[in-house]
Amino acid sequence: MQRKIIHIDMDSFYASVEIRENPSLRGKAIAVGGSAQSRGVVATCSYEARKYGVHSAMPVARALKKCPNLILLPVRMDLYKQISHEIRQIFHNYTDLVEPLSLDEAYLDVTDVQLYRNSATRIAERIRKDIFASQQLTASAGIAPNKFLAKVASDWNKPDGQKVITPEDVATFVYELPVKLISGVGKVTARRMHELNLRTCGDLQQFGEEKLVQYFGKFGHSLYNYSRGIDHRQVQTHRIRKSLSVEDTFPKDLPDLQACLQQLPIIYKELQRRLTKAKQRQKLVIKTLFVKIRFNDFVTTTLQQSGTQPELSSYITLCEQAWQRGRRPVRLIGIGLQFNPPDIPVQLPLFED
Repeated sequence: MQRKIIHIDMDSFYASVEIRENPSLRGKAIAVGGSAQSRGVVATCSYEARKYGVHSAMPVARALKKCPNLILLPVRMDLYKQISHEIRQIFHNYTDLVEPLSLDEAYLDVTDVQLYRNSATRIAERIRKDIFASQQLTASAGIAPNKFLAKVASDWNKPDGQKVITPEDVATFVYELPVKLISGVGKVTARRMHELNLRTCGDLQQFGEEKLVQYFGKFGHSLYNYSRGIDHRQVQTHRIRKSLSVEDTFPKDLPDLQACLQQLPIIYKELQRRLTKAKQRQKLVIKTLFVKIRFNDFVTTTLQQSGTQPELSSYITLCEQAWQRGRRPVRLIGIGLQFNPPDIPVQLPLFED
């Protein structure tokens, strides 16, 4: 069966909410995030701020240099969560097959929805109108035969627009699609592709699956399929958690290892709290513990070990080993867990009480 997938993506969600709450901000360069003094980062920003080169995940201090008139607002997560919940209720007015990706985006499978003569295009239009009518916020949409293409399409006519990729258009559309628009292709992978003269999905098609796996590992199989517009992933109404982590960026660099170890119990306590909450939602089997350290020159190192018990002592050992790789001041520490997929059996101890 040919599926009909919609990807809804709210336009500059946090910033748009703040503008809705305070209309005097409309038309101005604003950003939502932490403070420059605490080394905060931009969570999202208005389109006016993006014209100056400001973008999400950018350090606030750098954003202010690019845009000196930037209006910086604190994150109001409770408000964003409430609005996100109300928007998801709109999605469920049309289909129960909804897969939230974050507070501001989701996949919807409308293959069997008979409204508007089963037109996914008109359903997407109606959903966007409903969102604006109830929230005074705009959303963009991508409509396609699969999740990969729907997500690409939702960025095509932002803000407040939508794009349709029909099954007949897939081959032509993906052939010229830049590789940087493929989900999972970050800066490192994009740089490697550039070195190999791989700039479009058409180039990936010519490269072949064997060589893609040779250069990009298991991701090469996905690249082979995505470059042909193939994606068999279904819309999952219940997402499976693969990992859980907590990290902290410090107002001042931690000068040495001892200072790092003094911060670990605080971060560890928050990890325990989140893990307890996550276990209430689904069964989680821990397979790996890991530590991430970002030094003052922004070089980041990660170290992991197998383990099923997230003891503080294990994170202390990992932190000590990770710090030895740089032996210089630290601006960020993160600790976390990776989980076994629920369908993979766990090897039990040979002897157990």
